[in-house]
Amino acid sequence: MNRPPIRAFGPRPCSLVVCRGCCCGDARKNPGTDHAGQLARLRAAAAASGGRLVVRTSDCLGPCAQANIVVVQPSTEGRRRGGRAAWIGFTVDDDALDDILAWTAAGGPGIAAPPATLELQMVDPPKN
Repeated sequence: MNRPPIRAFGPRPCSLVVCRGCCCGDARKNPGTDHAGQLARLRAAAAASGGRLVVRTSDCLGPCAQANIVVVQPSTEGRRRGGRAAWIGFTVDDDALDDILAWTAAGGPGIAAPPATLELQMVDPPKN
């Protein structure tokens, strides 16, 4: 039986995993935050990126005390250079989104250093 050759997937872009579980994205937890508007803004940035950014949502990621959580995952090149996923907590305002989008536009983990303000918002991922 002739099978087509197995090919590796192409390079993966930097991606954002936006928690929308039990606490993140909940107006009761963070009143006054336009959660839907934030997600729409991130998705619009991804659409305008020409494939350099992907945005996904996830159920609860775990660190509920630091809601809203956004995980910035490195691109294939960023991972080759040693970049690892960065968990950003307290992403409840436009300033945090500005910093996240600026960082990913510059290449994200492994390629560009995060803004100092984001370093202050980084949280540890939950231990499994």
